[in-house]
Amino acid sequence: MCNNHTLVQCNEKDRETLLTFKQGVNDTLGRISTWSTEKSCCAWEGVHCDNITGRVTKLNLNSYFHDDHQPIKVLKGKMNLCILELKFLSYLDLSHNEFDVIKISSIQHNITNSSKLVYLDLSAYNFDNILHIDNLHWFSPFSSLKYLRFNGIDLHKETNWLQVVNTLPSQLELRLRGCNLNNFPSLEYLNLSSLVTLDLSENNFTSHIPNEFFNLTKNLTTVDLSHSNIYMVDKNKFSSLIETYHFELYLSKNSISEDISNLTMNCFDLRLDHNNFTGGLPNISPMAAIIDLSYNSFSGSIPHSWMNLKELGVLDLWSNGLSGELPSYFSNLKQLQTMNLGENEFNGTITILISPNFQVVILRENKFEGSIPPQLFNLSYLFHLDLAHMKLSGSLPHNVYNLTHMVTFHVDLYYPTTFNLFTKGQDYMYQVNPDRRTIDLSANSLFGELPLELFQLVQVQTLNLSHNNLTGTIPLLIGDMKLMESLDFSNNKFFGTQLQSFNASSYIGNPKLCGAPLNNCTMKEENPRTATPSTKNEDDDSIKESLNLGMGVGFAAGFWGICGSLFLIRKWRHACFRFFDRVGDNLYITLMVIMAVTDRG
Repeated sequence: MCNNHTLVQCNEKDRETLLTFKQGVNDTLGRISTWSTEKSCCAWEGVHCDNITGRVTKLNLNSYFHDDHQPIKVLKGKMNLCILELKFLSYLDLSHNEFDVIKISSIQHNITNSSKLVYLDLSAYNFDNILHIDNLHWFSPFSSLKYLRFNGIDLHKETNWLQVVNTLPSQLELRLRGCNLNNFPSLEYLNLSSLVTLDLSENNFTSHIPNEFFNLTKNLTTVDLSHSNIYMVDKNKFSSLIETYHFELYLSKNSISEDISNLTMNCFDLRLDHNNFTGGLPNISPMAAIIDLSYNSFSGSIPHSWMNLKELGVLDLWSNGLSGELPSYFSNLKQLQTMNLGENEFNGTITILISPNFQVVILRENKFEGSIPPQLFNLSYLFHLDLAHMKLSGSLPHNVYNLTHMVTFHVDLYYPTTFNLFTKGQDYMYQVNPDRRTIDLSANSLFGELPLELFQLVQVQTLNLSHNNLTGTIPLLIGDMKLMESLDFSNNKFFGTQLQSFNASSYIGNPKLCGAPLNNCTMKEENPRTATPSTKNEDDDSIKESLNLGMGVGFAAGFWGICGSLFLIRKWRHACFRFFDRVGDNLYITLMVIMAVTDRG
């Protein structure tokens, strides 16, 4: 089948149906400009016809492009579902456009029960729920439907949505993400045993999940109920859900409070983050590649059974109540690339955590102590290192330049990681970005001078060494780090001058640092490394200062001593005036004699 077949003319009725659909579309960008009465509809943009019969079998006008360089020509206006009247249509994708109205009218009466529709995607461009469907009663003819995607379409008025879906026994994929669903209708029997993928995420359910729902787990490989206000389930039924094999299980951002420490999670991709799970960590199948249990209330230590997670690539345990030392087998998890253990109570040293494929290591706000192992800086793939707010001591290793991902640009992010970050008095939601190289060693007890090798990491954009005991000068080599966007050396013991490219908050708390943007350098702020010891020149300067001071005092004393005496004692004043008169007369006579002698000559 093709959409440019020139030998086959499309069916006249199919052409009319397509043109009726076009009438309501606002196509300012020319996405369907090829649609006209002058050409066979089999050659129109997005239209596919049967090579023999010329009947329209597929219409693909989605505006989702994987290529960022290709322009997106979205359609706007009215989505007229008269398009479903195409008798041989098996595939319809109108997703990711900007329609503002869905017109259903009386299409149910024009669709036969022999509808061949298998794939239907009307998903909205964004989730502002401008598009809405008040009922799904017109859905009954689509008994052959296997893939249904209505993401972002408001269905809150359709309280019997599950009953309608239950009439589609062949369904393999159901995606109703962000549809404003607020209830789970209770049914005696769910006829969805073929279902493989279920996505009901980003809804606002206010009722319990019915027990019948958990009977669907036989063939399900992907279950996404994240961000749907789920807070309570039948514990026994819930265990059947999470213990059954799923390729992906997403229950993130709900309010589920359960102790699952005795359960085994059989998932490749497990995300239970942002809930209130309690007790110890569960057992997890060796097939797991992604584990996200962050933002919960898990406690205790990491189970010994996790030593079998040889395929684990991502581990996120951020913000729980976990404690104890990390097991030594962590160094054997060779596939581990992203590890986020921040905001827990782990203790001991971090020497056992070294995995050769690490890209992201976040251990901040634990109780780890000791020095930073040099092996950590031999991880050539590492681009995000966060060891802030702990009890680490010692100096920075000189082999830091081995972090080659921070020397040359390379992107190979395995899993996006997001966490809360408090810096410079503000709380941020921080997402690890593969384009952003970051080193954060702040709020520890590190000491010594900065190794010059640190400034060879020219791809680093965020460098935070604040609140330590680091000393020495800030090398001029830091000027080579031209991509630096965030620098914080505050509250250390640096001295000398520093770059002017950052504001004063990057340097505060270093009393011996000076120069813009801080205060100007003074003699008291002189660099101790460049200061010279006391010499004869310094003694001469001191003598000159004393001499000048003495001359000033002597002049003032002599002047006021003489003038004051003349002013107060009359005899001295008269004698002084007579003296100046005699001197003046003598000078006058002498001058006249000299002038007379000169004239004679």
